[in-house]
Amino acid sequence: MPGTPVPRAEVPVRFDASVTLSFAGFNRAWAAWIADRLERRGVTVHHQRWAPPIEQPLEEALWDLTLSPGRVLVLLSDWYVQLGPRSHEEWDRAVREVVAPDPGRFAAVSITTLALPGAASVLDAVDLTGIGADEAERRLVARLGLPADPLPDRAARTAPRFPADVPEVWGGVPRRNIRFTGREELLPVVYETLQDAGAGAGVVTLHGMSGIGKTQLAAEYVYRFGSEYDVVWWVPADRRALYRQKLAELAPELGLSTGAEYGERLRAVRDALRRGDPHSRWLLILDGADEPDQIWDLVPTGPGHVLITSRNPEWSEHNSNLVEVPVYERDESVAFIRRRAPRLGPAEADRLAEALEDLPLLLDQTAGWLNDSDMSVEEYIELLGGGIDQDVVRVSGDFPLAFQTAWSILLNKLRDTVPESVDLLRLCSFFAPGSVPVRLLKAIPQDELPARLSGLMNDPLLWNKAIGQLRQYSVVRLESHDVITGDATSGESIYLHRMVHQIVRKGVPDGEQRESADVVRRALAAADPGRPSDTRLWPAYAEITPHLKWADTLGSTDPAVHSLVLNCLRYMYLSGEYRAGIKLGARAMDAWRELLGENHPRVWDLSYHYANLLRAVGDYAGTEAIERAAVDHLRAERGEQDLEYLRAAGGLAADLRGLGRYEEAHEMSEWILGAYRELLGEQDSRTLNAQNNLAISLRLLGGYEEALELNRRTLEARRQLLRHRHSWTLYSEINHATDLRLLGRYSEAVSLQTQSARVHTIVMGQDNPQTLRAQHNLALCLYRTGERGQAAELFTRVLERGERVLGETDPLTMMFAASQSFFAREHADIDQARALSEKVVSGYADMLGEEHPYVSGTRANHALILRNMGERDQAHHLLEEALTEMGRAVGENHPWTLGCAINASALRNLVGDPESAATLMNAVVTRAIEVLGRAHPLTLSARIAHAADLRSLRDRRYADKVESEALDDLAKTLGAQHVHTVSARSRVRPYWDFEPQII
Repeated sequence: MPGTPVPRAEVPVRFDASVTLSFAGFNRAWAAWIADRLERRGVTVHHQRWAPPIEQPLEEALWDLTLSPGRVLVLLSDWYVQLGPRSHEEWDRAVREVVAPDPGRFAAVSITTLALPGAASVLDAVDLTGIGADEAERRLVARLGLPADPLPDRAARTAPRFPADVPEVWGGVPRRNIRFTGREELLPVVYETLQDAGAGAGVVTLHGMSGIGKTQLAAEYVYRFGSEYDVVWWVPADRRALYRQKLAELAPELGLSTGAEYGERLRAVRDALRRGDPHSRWLLILDGADEPDQIWDLVPTGPGHVLITSRNPEWSEHNSNLVEVPVYERDESVAFIRRRAPRLGPAEADRLAEALEDLPLLLDQTAGWLNDSDMSVEEYIELLGGGIDQDVVRVSGDFPLAFQTAWSILLNKLRDTVPESVDLLRLCSFFAPGSVPVRLLKAIPQDELPARLSGLMNDPLLWNKAIGQLRQYSVVRLESHDVITGDATSGESIYLHRMVHQIVRKGVPDGEQRESADVVRRALAAADPGRPSDTRLWPAYAEITPHLKWADTLGSTDPAVHSLVLNCLRYMYLSGEYRAGIKLGARAMDAWRELLGENHPRVWDLSYHYANLLRAVGDYAGTEAIERAAVDHLRAERGEQDLEYLRAAGGLAADLRGLGRYEEAHEMSEWILGAYRELLGEQDSRTLNAQNNLAISLRLLGGYEEALELNRRTLEARRQLLRHRHSWTLYSEINHATDLRLLGRYSEAVSLQTQSARVHTIVMGQDNPQTLRAQHNLALCLYRTGERGQAAELFTRVLERGERVLGETDPLTMMFAASQSFFAREHADIDQARALSEKVVSGYADMLGEEHPYVSGTRANHALILRNMGERDQAHHLLEEALTEMGRAVGENHPWTLGCAINASALRNLVGDPESAATLMNAVVTRAIEVLGRAHPLTLSARIAHAADLRSLRDRRYADKVESEALDDLAKTLGAQHVHTVSARSRVRPYWDFEPQII
């Protein structure tokens, strides 16, 4: 029997320079460690994976081993001796015939605590279980008769880890499936593909249909090759928000010094993985990533590896290698069934595999309960066949099977043994498929539960028994391998496969559906943190929101459930999950209008949050209709001195700003602020929000000084009233820095925005829309101060993230593209500038209409690109048209109109009309001084341009005077060495860039 640390005296110890190591693939990590220890002592190791086909007699397989070079070292495990599976009697006969006559040819080590075949004692295996690496190495060396002298230490990171030692960081990995069978060709392919990939390219996607075993294959890869990594982290990736939450939880495990803020932890993790610090050998598993477009931008890069499971082969378009996972080969199916149901013979297993079409999930579940049943395989197949005519359910679009019949058999088995397991399973089907947070159910008071569920929820033994029964038949699995015993066997959450979820949900009786949905709704409502604006609570909302649909929260009349839905919508808006929020909001509007009535207060609440989400993606006309209906109703119902009316009016003002109706928006915003001050006082957060919105209206009208003062006061008040890291406080910092920049106070703007952008990334994450705004404004600030290298990097990065996270047609992304375009025009690639500019102009025209000032402004920018490319006449025509349209949209004295005029005068000169250019600039200078002051950067640009026009008319004396005065003011305002001052001194004509603003 195993366990003896040294060989018996009667067996001659024989030292060979080479050893053939025979091991089951399941034990690869042990084989790698043993081989390393032997090779360090000069032994040549030949690897021989032990996988004889079931039809080959064991005697023949063992004789084949004797043909291997050197001594044969057998790595004994229950997997090694049962592979196939084989009986102990078969093993005893084979060992007596092949090994016993020449025991010195064989040696063995044991890594199992289970009983081995009796004849295995002739192998005299030494036991390596339950001991440390040093003792295991001592026993191995002694068994082979190798010199035991200590060897020089080798760097620990270059040698395989002792298999009993887990990686330094290990989290979320499912328990190992001890019945894992087959896939021996796929696992090496995955390993070699990852190993051969270059730095930053180690990404492999296991793809195939539902129930094919992708997750099990990924878990087996972890256990076989995980010892080669220092970090192994398993992340559910079926939903973007949950993926980000689970990835952020890696931060403390890596020892990263971060605060509690979600965004800070996520940023720190991605940065640490990218740099490979503190660990360069990391493995990240993204399980269930079926929508690449949702998360591909969040897949870490760096020296480590990423393993993805997905039904979607489109991962190949996102720099991932694809490895297709097919159904089992028939011999794999038979081997798996016989391991799962030892009472079934090879022929029975073959017939069952054929009936279930070799799908691993069905094989696992069906064989599991057949082993405990008296039913024959023939009877079971007959039951399956009986329902095929009418009961076929297409659970997966690409895999039709008689699932309904198969599941009715399994559920009957569960109901007969532990009926509560069926109740729990059905209850779980009212959460979303995948991760089910069953712990939330425990928070419901007993007196609020249906009688059939009350006992289950409040009896830990019964609860654990029910979950244990579901696990036994592979209906669910526990989410984490760390959960072991006691109450914890219920787990924080369990995993319910989407196929299982679909068929169970379909079979819940109507009366029970309403009851179960109500229970889950109550659990979700009780879990609502209640503060969606607190970034520290976003992980909780990320966990809750996927389940709203499945629990039919929109069909509830419970006020607590209504609040939950509204808070989730608010979270989606603030966290940037716009499209998911819009889908939920649209469904909620339809459902609540029918359920509660068109004019129910909750419907108007909902319309506010829904409009916020639509406005975020640029649907200003749609949101105006929603908000105007709310304003009209609430004014008639409650009057104008009502908080709900004022909130709706504030939304309408934002819509007007989006539509370019700035005067109307300003008038409404001013009145709203006055009403809030009268009702709530100066320091209430709602008053400050109104003050913030008025400042935005003023800025859009060109009132930069007034906007600056209002935003300064708002920022100071929010810092006192809210946390310094509150999202609204940070938003005020962006606004204040923007005003400083637009007034030419560039150094102050850079100082404030640099710090704010850093804190945004820490608190809200680098891909949050507000963070992207902060970084974009920082890029503009740096550009205006002359830090073009830093600005270029930021412009590019922000645009790339905007396109990935928000989409190319999102208002923010188009704002970023406009900036990237005018920067590229002057300092990078004119072709890139033109391509971006064309997309921006057409995008704004489609979104906002031809008469919107953003269309005029971006056309003015595009004209400068055409000018630089030599298309002067077309540029001149386009710029004159933009100047006229801009004046019509915002007025002749608006800074945007004055900026367009500066550019138009330059084009008039180029096409041979210097008189008109000088006349235009003379008027522009006068208006700019009146509107912005003599020292504003736009006014200074106009004065420098005017001097150039005068020089074109050969009025050099006056031109020199205008230029000299402007240069003096430039030096005083921006500094003698500022890029604008230097450029003006070199008589490079200034141009103006239109910058779309947030609304």
